[in-house]
Amino acid sequence: MMKEVKEAFRFVCSSELWRMALVWSISLVSSYFQLLRAKIFGSRSIPISCSINPHNVSSRPICVITGATSGIGKATAVALAEKGFYVVLVGRSSQHLSETLKEIKSKNKDAQLKSFEADMSSFQSILKFKNSLEQWLSDSELHPSIQLLVNNAGILATSSRPTIEGYDKMIATNYIGPFCLTKLLLPLLRKSNVPSRVVNVTSFTHRSASLHKFDRDSVTGACYSTSNQYPCAQIYEYSKLCLLLFSYELHRQLRIIDDSNHVSVIAADPGFVKTNIMRELPSCITSMAFLGFRIIGILQSPDAGAESIIDAALSAPERSGSYYFGGKGKTIESSKVSKSTKLAKQLWDTSCDLFSELQLLQSQTTQVMQETKNPV
Repeated sequence: MMKEVKEAFRFVCSSELWRMALVWSISLVSSYFQLLRAKIFGSRSIPISCSINPHNVSSRPICVITGATSGIGKATAVALAEKGFYVVLVGRSSQHLSETLKEIKSKNKDAQLKSFEADMSSFQSILKFKNSLEQWLSDSELHPSIQLLVNNAGILATSSRPTIEGYDKMIATNYIGPFCLTKLLLPLLRKSNVPSRVVNVTSFTHRSASLHKFDRDSVTGACYSTSNQYPCAQIYEYSKLCLLLFSYELHRQLRIIDDSNHVSVIAADPGFVKTNIMRELPSCITSMAFLGFRIIGILQSPDAGAESIIDAALSAPERSGSYYFGGKGKTIESSKVSKSTKLAKQLWDTSCDLFSELQLLQSQTTQVMQETKNPV
């Protein structure tokens, strides 16, 4: 008990808490102000139009959701299963995946579900999932394609934890992992017989991001390794800004290749949702945050938070490049920085270099393992 009190006191005295409490709150209020302004001046919500017809039971579209075992990811999985999608759940824990499958089945006996264990901070794990997914599609005699990828997995870490590649784990989970997974699954999205989509779950915290550099050290989190105190709030908002810049750049890249919107890309912001993402923060601080946002009426349940993701998943292909927030088909503008094509290109080039390095490293590792197993 005394240890928890000391930890809470230390965090209360840190700049990170006040950044979350003040700067993040301003960013969230800014998003809601856009909704209010649109309502006052009569702007309409974008009508939802499911372009991939999930009600065709004989040929259900396949949806891949990362971070699907809790919170917004689970709520999204439940909603899309009800709408007729064949939902592929991806999570780090086989036990949690099994429990989630049973829970969804108990609510919807007709739900079509499949689960895969994968750690989004590990390229090796992501690549293994991609190979397993392709094998499952082949073994199940399903069309070798997917129609929807929801990059939802994310963490808010309070301490520095490098991945096996030496990246910051929070950035790796929140951005590098989704970038790599999207790159690996793009061939399956392009093979779809109907328009397909990538939905990236970002956050209002991207508006607070103070770091606007996208070189190798920044994108991997190496620039934070010498910090006396782990700047968890800054890294989280930076990772979400990266995911948003990537969304817009991927949208532009795909338009260059194919202007028919066959593969569209949409960002979704669920707002402030009561989930376990803040589980590493002292429990008393988390409880106070939930209470404060509940009092002012903007604390959302996972089901309510998932609405913007469902809107993004079911909107028309021409809505590619949009930013959904608030549910009921509502879209708003993201930050000015997130719209910078120059910064997006810098991030894209750096990320592609990292992706190529990870592929080469994995290839070399696989070759060494094979040589070890089969010595000459």
